[in-house]
This record gives sequence, structure tokens and C-alpha cells, in this order.
Amino acid sequence: MKKYIDPYQKREAEKYGRPIPSRELMLEILNKSSKPLGFRELANELGLSDPKDLEPMKYRLRAMQRDGQIIYNRRREYIPIQKADLIAGQVVGHPDGFGFLIPDDGGVDLFLHAQQMRKVMHGDKVLAMVKEIDRRGRKEGAIVEVVERNTEQVVGRYFRGEGGSIGFVHPDNSRITQDIVISTENNHNAKNGQIVVAAIIQHPTVHHQAIGKIVEILGDHMAPGMEIDIALRSYDLPHTWSEKVKAEVDKLGTEVTDEEKETRYDFRAVPLVTIDGEDSRDFDDAVFCQREGDNWRLVVAIADVSHYVPIASELDKEAWNRSTSVYFPAEVIPMLPEVISNGLCSLNPEVDRLCMVCSILISPQGEIIDYEFLEGVMHSFARLTYNKMAAIVVDHDETLRDEYRHIVRHLDDLYSLYAVLRVARDERGSMDFETTETQIIFGDDRKIESILPTERNDAHKIIEECMIVANVCSARFLKEHKIPALHRVHEGPDQEGVEKVHQFLRGLGLTLGGGDKPQPKDYANLLANVSDRPDAHLIQTVLLRSLSRAVYAPVNVDKPEATYHFGLAQPDYAHFTSPIRRYPDLLVHRAIRHIIQGHAVKSYQYNHADMKALGEHCSANERRADDASRDVIAWLKAEYMLDKIGETFTGVISAVTGFGLFVELNDVYIEGLVHVTALTSDYYHFDATRHRLTGESSGKRYNLGDSIQIVVARVDLEERKIDFILAKPKETKLKKLRDPRKNNRKKVSKKK
Repeated sequence: MKKYIDPYQKREAEKYGRPIPSRELMLEILNKSSKPLGFRELANELGLSDPKDLEPMKYRLRAMQRDGQIIYNRRREYIPIQKADLIAGQVVGHPDGFGFLIPDDGGVDLFLHAQQMRKVMHGDKVLAMVKEIDRRGRKEGAIVEVVERNTEQVVGRYFRGEGGSIGFVHPDNSRITQDIVISTENNHNAKNGQIVVAAIIQHPTVHHQAIGKIVEILGDHMAPGMEIDIALRSYDLPHTWSEKVKAEVDKLGTEVTDEEKETRYDFRAVPLVTIDGEDSRDFDDAVFCQREGDNWRLVVAIADVSHYVPIASELDKEAWNRSTSVYFPAEVIPMLPEVISNGLCSLNPEVDRLCMVCSILISPQGEIIDYEFLEGVMHSFARLTYNKMAAIVVDHDETLRDEYRHIVRHLDDLYSLYAVLRVARDERGSMDFETTETQIIFGDDRKIESILPTERNDAHKIIEECMIVANVCSARFLKEHKIPALHRVHEGPDQEGVEKVHQFLRGLGLTLGGGDKPQPKDYANLLANVSDRPDAHLIQTVLLRSLSRAVYAPVNVDKPEATYHFGLAQPDYAHFTSPIRRYPDLLVHRAIRHIIQGHAVKSYQYNHADMKALGEHCSANERRADDASRDVIAWLKAEYMLDKIGETFTGVISAVTGFGLFVELNDVYIEGLVHVTALTSDYYHFDATRHRLTGESSGKRYNLGDSIQIVVARVDLEERKIDFILAKPKETKLKKLRDPRKNNRKKVSKKK
């Protein structure tokens, strides 16, 4: 028996009173072995014989199976995935029935034929092998083993079968294409067409469909608020508080105690103010500014959530589980209970609140000269709205300036500082994409009355710049003290994305600087140069789509520059300013407090591996929240368009694909599809580089950004899809709609 030294023994000893061999060591032994090893053989290699060691080793091996690191064959032997020529990953379903395996190691996706998808559901973790290379050059996979089922419940519409003995639930999630079979005894007395939640009793195999039982009836189709109920369950969003969480909250009280204030820096005499939207209910940031000679002193105070949410508490576990607040139109699913988010940690005026303070000295050029983090207690002097702030400092409204005369000088200083920070931002090359955000206005019964664009005034931008400065200081502080923490990382465009941008711009006679590695300033310069062009929105859209999504990740000790935020052109950036609604911000607060309280980094409860896992978890839950919000908005917009079928609208082509044109309607801000089959009297070819469809005979072009008139042809609420057809010249309304593909069936198959 060979004696192995576990390189991760110290880490395991810190986590467990009786440490067991690490995953890394067990994988090393399995990889070096000339044959698969049984449990006893592996234990012998590790020198383990005590039952107290063998039992936890068994649990660890099972976890490694679930995570797709090893497989357990029929001879009860363990094989590392690499030696089995298998690929571990997660299944992503497609509405058309096929799917893809996204490998855990970041390798090339495997195409999964519809037949392979019959035995799995969207989100399942599987092991697969490369079956063949198909005609399109894609690697086609064959599923060998389902490692973990990740769909336990499905939300959808219940339909009774003929005769009423067997029914089925049609999933609302379009990525789950299999209907769930429901027997009469398991239908919970649901009515035909109702929205229900079905628990999976038996998962699908290649031989039979999934079988389920209805566990909850959400209500009738199209009932007010149904879209949110569906999203909460479809995306598995936690939305209720456990009794343990409620018990912890009940112990917190409603006011800050004198004992809690004693050891903190007293900022109650500093005229800090909150500046938020008209409808905001929780205020987690406050600001103050004054001149110090030629420089500015900016104080950013953030609600001290970490004081009320200890590590490993029930509140902490729930905040980790949610990771972020989820924002729906007119409703929020908070990360933390309202007693905290709207009470103890809301910086309401005229009450004492605990806070984490970043005090920053800024030069006349907008550079950070010095900064300091402090645990403080504050007393907000005013609750300002963006509109009030803009009226005071931009419009110089005399009535408001008189009302806030005790702080107006500091508000003016804040506006002066913003002007300097804005110049510095432009010189740095920070990108500023002008996108239109909208607000949904509801009428009776939660039906959309109108969709209005939201306007950003200078007050919004003042707060944005203050928060950016505080976040930069946070990242620098964390990196300087080498403490494990999450940074907000935004990578630059990849090589393929850059080449597509160059090809597109060449067609317009434009150039993006920086060659193969453009920098943020290259993007910013191009955006500034084309701002007056009629196709500026088109160019901005292409540039924006070339960039990756920002994620949360710890500093890579071997590559510290990897924490760069490309969009803001900041080498150091971390989220510090919203711990009420983002778990990464709460983690940043904990790391900063650990240092300023005088503790050594080595005693910090988190290590680099923990932060890597936390970053992946928070990034995934952020995407989940965004997807759920988009889904609800898509439902509401589709519902809004139901009674608009046959009406004519003017819009702008917002995306061009091989299967048609997406058009965003002017003044309504709703998007729909003109399918390529609705572009009659010609064959159209897709140019991905120039983002256009071109008619083969007519030469007619449909470009991204073109204005176009359409008629609403069809609305599918379940699919959240709105179909348009082209309006006829001078047409104002179609009296009778027909299928635009009816007379073009021979041509459809030939269109590109």
C-alpha cells in the first residue's frame, strides 16, 4: 500500500473535526490506477479502515457521483469521468424538442436529439458520450446516465383527456417539452384549463412519459397576478419565509439599541441624505459631500446588513438561497424580510441607523486620493427623490432650495462633484449605452393601462457615480488586504465577437480602434462619434451584443488583473452598495468588517474555494431572477396585445435572424416577430455580419434599426409570443387576418 499525502489536508481539517481525504486526492488515486477501484480498494489506498472514517468517505464519493466527477459502474467500482470518456454537464432543453448538454468543464456543447431528450428534463445533470458528428458539424451526444434530477415540480395548464380518466399538465416552461401524465386520483380536483403545480412522481425514460400528481391549484388561466405565481414556481424562486427565519426576525426588534451604537463612529451630525425613486420603500444608501480645499470629501453610508445577518444564521441561509431580490412590475420578492429591508436596514429620515461608511477624498480631476472604511451610526437628514434633487441642483427651484436650505450647500457640492466624476469617466473610456427602460402602468384587475419610458435625470446619474466610486474603493480595499471576496467581473469581448463587430462596421465605413483587442475607450469613442447618425441605435446594439455578461468571482491570485470591469473601464470593482438586495454585497461587507475590526485574514470564515462557489451560485441566481422578471413582463405584454390583433403599428427592427425580423413597436415598447415566411413574393437570405435579410430577386433589404409598419397577426399567451405581418401600403387596419404562409408553402422550404 502506497502512502499518499493529501495536499488539501489543512483545508479539510479546518472544515471537519475528523477530516477525510479530499476529493482531489481521491481523483488523483483513481486517475493513476490501472483499473477501476472498488470502495475497499480505494479505502486501502488511502490507508483508511476505521468505520468512523469509512462512512463519511462513502458520503463524499456519493457527492462526487452527483457532481459528475466519477461514475459507479455495475461492478460497484469507481471510475473517474476522464477515463470513462464521458462528459458531465447539464441539459438545456429547446422548445422544438431537442436540447444541448452544457459541459461542466466549459467544453463544446453536445447536441441532444429529441429521442435523447425523451428520458431527461431541462436542468438535469447527466453523463454523456459523443455519439457522432452530424451533417452540420455538431457533436451529437448520447446520454449514458442521469446523475441528478433537477425538476421536481412543474407549473402548467391541466387538461383532461377524453373520457376523463387520464389528464396531463402542459408545462409553462417552454424548455420542458414533455407533458406530465396525471391520473384521476392525482388531479386534486383541478378543472380543465386551470394553472396548477404538479409534483413529479416518476421521471421520464425512453419508454414512458413523466408521471405526476397535482399538489397546488394556482387558479384560472389569465387571472390577475397569475403571471407572477407561475414565474415563482417555474423558476423555483423562494418566496415564503420559514418559521425559523421568522423566529430570528422576531428577536431583532424595530429600533437600534444604545448598546449597538456605543462602539461605532458617530455620523449623526453629518447631513447625510437618501436620494431614491418616488415609489422606493427601502433606502440602503445615503450620501454627503463638501469641499475640502480644492478636493471633495464624499461620504457614502450603506445600511449595515451584516450586523443583523450573522454567518450561518437562518437569515443568512435564506439570503444565500435567494441571492438577490427579484423585481416584477409593481411587486418585489425581497432577499431579506421587510422588518430588515424596510425597517432596521432602511435609512429612513429622523431615525438612527447602523451603517458601513466609505469616506473618500477625491481630487479636482476626479481621482480617488484616499479612502477609509468605518462602522458607523447615522441619522438621515432628508429623504429626497430624484425629481426633487434635480429640481434643487439643476433647475434651482427656489421653493425647494428654501425648504432644504440647511443642506442645499452640500447638495450643490454633490452636483459639482458629479460633473468632475463624469468627465473622469468619459476620459477613462467607460461605456455609456443609451437604452430605453420602461414602466408598466396598471389599471383595474392588474391589466396594463400603458407602457411608459422612464426618464433618467442628473440626480440618477449623481447617485450612480457615487456608488461606482464606493464600489471601486471596496474592491481596492479587498485586493490590498488579500481577503477572499467577490468582485464584479466583466470580461471584454472574445475574439469571435470582435471579428463580427469589425465585419459589421466595415460595411458602414466605420472602424473600432484597438485591433483584435479593443479597449473600453475604443468602444466609448466609437459610440461618441456615431451619436448623431440615424443608425446610431443599430451600431450601439451590435456593440452591446458583442460584450459578455458580468459575473461575480474572487480575485485569481495568479491573475489579479482578471477582476477588470470592462464596461466601466475599472481595474477594480466590487458590489458594496446594496446589501439589502444582493448577497455578494453582504459578503463584501463581511470581508471589510473583518479587516477593520482588526482580525487576521487567515481567521476569516471563507476561503478562495468558498468564494468561487459563492460567485457561481450568486451569478446563476442573478440570471434566474432576470429570466423570471423578463418572463413576467413578456406575459403581461402579450396579454396587453390580445385585443390589438388586426391593428397596425410602426416599429423598429430590433433583431434580424435567419427565421425573421423582431420588431419593437414605437410608443408601446413591445416586441414581436415577423416570420420569414411572412415576407412574401421573394426568397430572403440572412446576412449575420450585416444583420439583414435580403430578397433574392427584388434586392429588398430589412436591416437592424430600420423603421417598419406591421400588423398584429397572432398572440400566444402561453408561449409569450406575438406574431406580426407586414402592413400593406396605406393600410390602417386588417378586417380579416389570414395565415401569411397559406399561399407560399412551396416557397417556405426554400427560404434561407
